Amino acid sequence: MLETTAAHSPDDASDEAGHLTEDSVALVTRWIDLARGDETRAERTLGDRLAGLVADPEGVAFTMRFVDRVARHRDDRAAASELAHLVSSGDLPGFLGPLDRMALRIGGRLAALLPGLVMPLARRRMRNLVGHLVVDAEPEQRRAHLARCRSEGYSLNVNLLGEAVLGDGEAGRRFEQTLRLIDDPEVDHVSIKVSAIASQINLWAFDHTTERIKDRLSVLYQRAMASSPPTFVNLDMEEYRDLELTIRAFTELLDEPDLLGLEAGIVLQAYLPDSFDALRRLTEWAEGRRAAGGAGIKVRLVKGANLAMERVEAEVHGWAQAPYTTKAEVDANYKRCIDWVLRPDHAGAVRIGLASHNLFDVAWTHLLAGQRGVADRVEFEMLQGMAPAQARSVLDATGGMLLYTPIVGRDDFDVAISYLFRRLEENAAPENFLCHLFTLQPGTPEFAEQADRFRESVTMRWAVGSAPRREAELVEVPEIGFANQPDTDPSLSSTRTWLASLSDREALPPRAPVTTSVTEVDSVVAGVRSAQAEWSARPASERRQVLRRVADELMARHDELLVTMAHEAGKTLPEADPEVGEAVDFARWYAERCLASERISVAEFTPLGVVAVVPPWNFPVAIPCGGVVAALAAGNGVVFKPAPETPRCAEIVAEACWAAGVPGGLLRFVRTPDDEVGQRLVTAVDGVILTGAVETADLFRSWRSDLRLFAETSGKNALIVTPSADLDLAAADLVRSAFGHQGQKCSAASLGILVGSVAHDERFLRQVVDAAASLVVGSATEPATTFGPLIGPATGKLADALSTLAPGERWLLEPRRLDDEGRCWTPGIKAGVAPGSDFHHTECFGPVLGLMATPDLDTAIDLQNAVDYGLTGGIHTLDPAQVEHWLERVEVGNAYVNRPITGAIVRRQPFGGWKRSSIGPCAKAGGFDYLLQLGTWRPVGGSADLAGHVADDDRWWAEHYGVEHDPSGLSCEANVLRYLPHPDVIVRIGDGATDGEVARVLAAARRCGVGPRVSRLVDEDDASFAASLSDHRFGRIRAVGTVGDEVRRAAIAAEVDLVDEAVTASGRLELRWYLREQAVSRTLHRFGNLVGAEGG
Repeated sequence: MLETTAAHSPDDASDEAGHLTEDSVALVTRWIDLARGDETRAERTLGDRLAGLVADPEGVAFTMRFVDRVARHRDDRAAASELAHLVSSGDLPGFLGPLDRMALRIGGRLAALLPGLVMPLARRRMRNLVGHLVVDAEPEQRRAHLARCRSEGYSLNVNLLGEAVLGDGEAGRRFEQTLRLIDDPEVDHVSIKVSAIASQINLWAFDHTTERIKDRLSVLYQRAMASSPPTFVNLDMEEYRDLELTIRAFTELLDEPDLLGLEAGIVLQAYLPDSFDALRRLTEWAEGRRAAGGAGIKVRLVKGANLAMERVEAEVHGWAQAPYTTKAEVDANYKRCIDWVLRPDHAGAVRIGLASHNLFDVAWTHLLAGQRGVADRVEFEMLQGMAPAQARSVLDATGGMLLYTPIVGRDDFDVAISYLFRRLEENAAPENFLCHLFTLQPGTPEFAEQADRFRESVTMRWAVGSAPRREAELVEVPEIGFANQPDTDPSLSSTRTWLASLSDREALPPRAPVTTSVTEVDSVVAGVRSAQAEWSARPASERRQVLRRVADELMARHDELLVTMAHEAGKTLPEADPEVGEAVDFARWYAERCLASERISVAEFTPLGVVAVVPPWNFPVAIPCGGVVAALAAGNGVVFKPAPETPRCAEIVAEACWAAGVPGGLLRFVRTPDDEVGQRLVTAVDGVILTGAVETADLFRSWRSDLRLFAETSGKNALIVTPSADLDLAAADLVRSAFGHQGQKCSAASLGILVGSVAHDERFLRQVVDAAASLVVGSATEPATTFGPLIGPATGKLADALSTLAPGERWLLEPRRLDDEGRCWTPGIKAGVAPGSDFHHTECFGPVLGLMATPDLDTAIDLQNAVDYGLTGGIHTLDPAQVEHWLERVEVGNAYVNRPITGAIVRRQPFGGWKRSSIGPCAKAGGFDYLLQLGTWRPVGGSADLAGHVADDDRWWAEHYGVEHDPSGLSCEANVLRYLPHPDVIVRIGDGATDGEVARVLAAARRCGVGPRVSRLVDEDDASFAASLSDHRFGRIRAVGTVGDEVRRAAIAAEVDLVDEAVTASGRLELRWYLREQAVSRTLHRFGNLVGAEGG
């Protein structure tokens, strides 16, 4: 992306900055020669090791795995297992010295036997190897390091690394530690990120979050001013989302009268096009502050060190990547910022921290500043321990050098992992200068290439674009085919303006009256049945066009949907906004899928007729929309019965459908009480799409045993955490999975199953409690709220879970009721949940998380599978073998690896469970098969025409059922839909079954790897067969021929699925009855980096 910014470029007649390029190249040549001659033996050894590392991709992967999977572990036994696996899995990289290779081989053999001895030694060696990059935070060692560096002429910018800040407790600890650094007379320069001192940054509440940050920063700044001399405080940032938040807090605080005299700093990342405008805004503000008698500021210019995670964020959310897409653009923007700010009329109020190891950048800036007479307004900065000989050359030439110095506690070295990952990534990326620095020699092709890149960046500095990419390059949804609706980005100024416009809006009441008579229901159903005939006769392509317009109409009602969800359902903005996107996705996905039935040539499809859609209150927009548009896409008419708690949310969905062209007579919105009127609606239609409690599904089928019911029901979901996990990430994901929407999700994590040492890991448990306790409880209409009220007063199972403890259980975080009604609660976390206890097995559907302890992974999986439900489940581990073992055994429809277990996305993670979590044909919502079940299929040539089924089975097995599908194709996350053999299938052969049908069904079962039990009416009457079904709970009957009511009712009672569809020659249709769908979502990156992340 190139965008002319000539309005801010220099006079073309006199580009003195551009004329300095050759002098800069000459200066770099001199610096490299001096550094080579001045390099100590230890520095040369380090440089050779780094050069060897970056030259060997396998070496980079090995190092990342060692750092992440061995050195990071707090559990010696888990770390020992990882070390043994790492050493035995291949040759050790060549960049390691002979002693290190020998130590690794010996350690790999002894680790499993003596983990308590081997692992502390391995960590100590790791600490020694990277000690030049990360400094010991203990006061004595830290001060000794600072004194040594000062004696060599360096200044140091200290950055305290710490554990992940998930809650207010850790933020408070980091805040106090930072204050102690500021108070230390040996520390004169401190860097801090706002996200380190204020937890749970919420950009949906930008103003509120800014004030929270300012409260903390104000104390830091006041303390810095009180020290003598004043400690310099620099605001760091990594994530794009923090840019405007940090600038706002920085400028508003330093405008306060008592801080007017404080000089402070802020970082800008040149890989963001936004940075140039931010620099100009900061400069203009600083000039005004200076004119009012205030101090100047310092802007630390960096290239940017979070590119990998920015790419992940953009890909997952459907956004344009915030940073530039090429390194050439980054380098050009860096030069533009330098050129613009290093002018006497700009540099008076702003000092620049030129933070770069690119010697060409440093030389050019040094010469430019000297030529313009602003050399005193530049401070050159490099990373502690990275290329020390080159740093000395620059120090000697410029008279100063500030070293960015991360410090970490001796017992907390694992928290430095993400920092070390970024350093490894910088060293290994070929486009980065650091990758070449250790072998760079003047006169070589490599030097010439780097010099040419430098010249190009100077030439292009005023041509590179400066418009924010997220604002200027919105991701468009294609008119043909499917793509997920991009999420709303709360970091954008346009989003903040839009959110402000919603603040005073009120939700409207539902317009439709309540239908109170059976006669009215009968009339509605008859009317829909009449309209359905015309709708089903329309070509699928016409239905597709209407349903795609539904998506557009939903987006047009985005604002109203958010406001209504907040008022009716208690949904906060971060929960409600993605739900609108999910509804839009459903409309577009099913619009595209409605064409699929036309591609099955050996069978013909007939819609069911009239389908009742009975959605829940917890997802009052997305789930009803999915049910309605799926039924319509399949050619059915719809009677839409909303949840009584959220009628207006559902009504807006109906209004969007009507506005898009869905006939009013085809889709009827009917509010009924849950009495005989509601019962009549359920029993009068041809099929019911239900999302709700399993008890509701049982009730519906008790009214009508032959009801075609498509139900997604309950869940008792668990997230397993093993000692091989990234425990910081696991804690964050467990809390998010448990307490999103107050735990009122069928997919929510109700159980955390902690393996081995994790159950007693003090830091992990503290982080989980801290994160949950720091959720902001309040009204969902307040943007700052992250934990709203319950849909109604806590009663029954939920009330018990919130208020009682079983024997052996204890509160880690005791929930508190905050109102008389019983809707407002704080989160609760109980430890000591026993296997087989009520809490282990009971779905509570609310904000209570139970923790269970297990000795090993297999026991954990046993506990996860022991419940009656099989909706979602997850595991956190970086051990690929553990992941594969878990995936082989876990009994859930949606499986998640190293990520939260909620938030399924249409097509990306089709949603639906196993066992008691799904009733009916069990096709996944938002998946490939969902529409196939919303009608009946008959052989084109009649029931006798089953020729060709073997070939068709083979084709569909090879193309669809026997292969894994990942249509989203994300690079950072695998989202695989796979079909697994059903473990318990009965083929029941009744009256009217032909030998050809039986042979065809058994052939399909064999093709799927299933050996069914075969029951023939002539050998086993209905009464005997019905009595046997209790041994097949959660199994499936494939019926051929007629099925009696006795068998139907027995199957319902035994919780066995019954399939009595017509037998066809289509492999697409028949094979699905012997398989279960499973969606597996698996994080593929570590801190955004894909190197060495497989399996985890």
